[in-house]
Amino acid sequence: MNKQKTLILSFLLFGLFHNVFADPSDFDVIKKRVLHTLLESSVNDEAIQSLVNTIQQNGTWPDINYEDVSREGFQHSRHSANMVTLARAFNTKSSKFHKNKKVKNAIELALKNWVDNDYICDNWWHNQIGTPNNLVHLMLLVGDELPKDLVEKAQPIIGRAHIDAPGARPGGDRIKIAGIQAKNMLFLGDNQTFDQVLKVIENEIKYVEWIGRKFGYTYRLHVGGFANRTAGGRGIQYGNSFHHRADGVNNTLSYGIGYADAFVEWAVYTAGTKYKFAEDKLEHLVDYFLDGICKTSVFGKFPDVGAKNRSISRPGTMRPYNAGTAENLLLTTNYRKNELQEIADIRNKGIKPTVSHATFFWNTEHFSYQRPDWFTSVRMYSTRTHNMEEPYNSEGLLNHHRGDGANHISRTGDEYYDIFPVFDYQKIPGATIMQKAELPAPSQIQKLGQTDFVGAVTDGIYGAVAFDFKSPHDPLIARKSWFFFDEEYVCLGAGISCKQQLPVATTLNQSLLRGDVTLSAEKQKSVIARGEKQFEKVDWIFHDGIGYVFPEPATVELMNNSVTGSWWDISKQSTTSRDEVKLDVFKLWIDHGNRPSDETYQYIVVPATSLEKMEQNGSKNNIAVLANTNELQAAVNTNLGVCQAVFYKGGEVEITENLNLVSDNPGIVMLKMNNGQITEISVADPNRELTRFNLSVSVKIDKSGENFSTVWNAVKGITHISIELPQNNYAGDSVTIQL
Repeated sequence: MNKQKTLILSFLLFGLFHNVFADPSDFDVIKKRVLHTLLESSVNDEAIQSLVNTIQQNGTWPDINYEDVSREGFQHSRHSANMVTLARAFNTKSSKFHKNKKVKNAIELALKNWVDNDYICDNWWHNQIGTPNNLVHLMLLVGDELPKDLVEKAQPIIGRAHIDAPGARPGGDRIKIAGIQAKNMLFLGDNQTFDQVLKVIENEIKYVEWIGRKFGYTYRLHVGGFANRTAGGRGIQYGNSFHHRADGVNNTLSYGIGYADAFVEWAVYTAGTKYKFAEDKLEHLVDYFLDGICKTSVFGKFPDVGAKNRSISRPGTMRPYNAGTAENLLLTTNYRKNELQEIADIRNKGIKPTVSHATFFWNTEHFSYQRPDWFTSVRMYSTRTHNMEEPYNSEGLLNHHRGDGANHISRTGDEYYDIFPVFDYQKIPGATIMQKAELPAPSQIQKLGQTDFVGAVTDGIYGAVAFDFKSPHDPLIARKSWFFFDEEYVCLGAGISCKQQLPVATTLNQSLLRGDVTLSAEKQKSVIARGEKQFEKVDWIFHDGIGYVFPEPATVELMNNSVTGSWWDISKQSTTSRDEVKLDVFKLWIDHGNRPSDETYQYIVVPATSLEKMEQNGSKNNIAVLANTNELQAAVNTNLGVCQAVFYKGGEVEITENLNLVSDNPGIVMLKMNNGQITEISVADPNRELTRFNLSVSVKIDKSGENFSTVWNAVKGITHISIELPQNNYAGDSVTIQL
């Protein structure tokens, strides 16, 4: 059974989840719940014996480097964690070390060493979060049995975690720090401060205004905008992505998860007491979890590679999420209960999701798309956001191009598991990249986007994405778009131009090699031998349940072979392994040649397919690419009756012999049709400048609504449609009208 669920069931069994109304004992009830949680982790008696045997008389352990306090080092965190491990054994009745004098002596030696030396790390996080967190847990577990002078000396160190600390910025860190301070108040018995801190925690559950609005929707107007610590913008964005810093980078699957879990932790601790969270706050938390975290995840279970930042440099970062958050939310509110239960079952039982969605996080320039059998996403950036997280603490050292329209594809969720030591960081799936001898220095990774026209249109089920791409690293530009349907999606590129005499490549995928690679050229199918080779006149390629179809015969580069690398190549942490890693990798890309000018590409990705279906070539028959130029990219799925078009400037596209679509302005349009009739129109403004979207169609529509109007021009045979667009915090979001 999941540990978090066990925790709450234990609360119920021990009467700790009772209903009380302004009962003075609520404070003690919460303290008991926190202590109960700390004792939930199992005790390894063999490890405890080792810690007791190896601690030295000066309170240190011989395998810890106490000299290195750098951001990459600070093994001292193991020392503080060891104290908590020993304290847990000392307080656990089932451990043979329960109330053991040698364990207590080891704790006292280790704590004396810490308070005497007060180890400070170059990374503020350890000083204001990591160390205080371990020390407050130590106090809650055994503080009442430790010498008073040691407890008193530990308090100033724990006290560095307080809601007014420099690191307690709005967003994830503020909540973690507040949580540490609240636990310390439980230990000290300070009800008054505890009340104040709990109010801070609850009130942080809110949307924050995207930082870009303060500077006119673009940092071109305020160069220092991102670095301005007072600018705000940290926390849950409108649209349910998460910004940890003021750089506009997507942190939903890093700090954003910790942010949600910190709230959920206190929602559980305070449930049924006078400190319980208000229902509207719990509902907001559920919305963020389901519509933010889960929709940024593969099937709501696995991390989306495209949404990860420097954490890809850590082994195991792509492991699936457990069901604890969903289960805890279920036990604190009935809001969206069925959806929470489905996420819990997906994570616990491996069921397939029933939800299909197309979601655009407009304040983060991130798009995710799910069907029950597959998931994909597109990561972008604009003048409103930076491209990637900085390589803090010497992690993610080769991440320069991972925001350049990255388009990862998942059927199982583990296609990219721990591939990163051997990854070719100039062959990012979906991205168009100038191929250099080596990447720039890590200090050059984070760059502000250089184009406004970046966004997506979606009705929640289908969607189209556009990226007016201008590399902040290289003299390279391209117009890139993606059009998403039920069984496949279309990828188009136009205007690919580079001013440097180097090759440019668009990568279709780079993933772990799983089984054979089958290729069809001139309708002749063959299984590809291992190696790296160019293939001409290719119709389609199939690997690991994913098909890549070319509407027109294409020349492609393909590698399916072993690759060697090292975690040390992408992370210089003191604990990073320098051992050689060898993995089998599949890599497929299009070479646009040296210094390309106005080059194009087009391909269709068919996830969750089979070799038999590929031979039937159904996707190629269902999809028509209507345009792929610098000014207009469009595709239609004739089976679904869905047409999607990206207008980089006002223009016209012929959808069928009897239906033309005209846009008076730049933007993205999606039409749904049934028997030749337009039933629905969705529009979005990637530039975030328009108040209304104006378009025309060559059929008569006689209908108006609250947010749109139509005018039929009988002479020209067209209907002009004017649609009101979302504004303010919702600028960049889509609007759909029903016809």
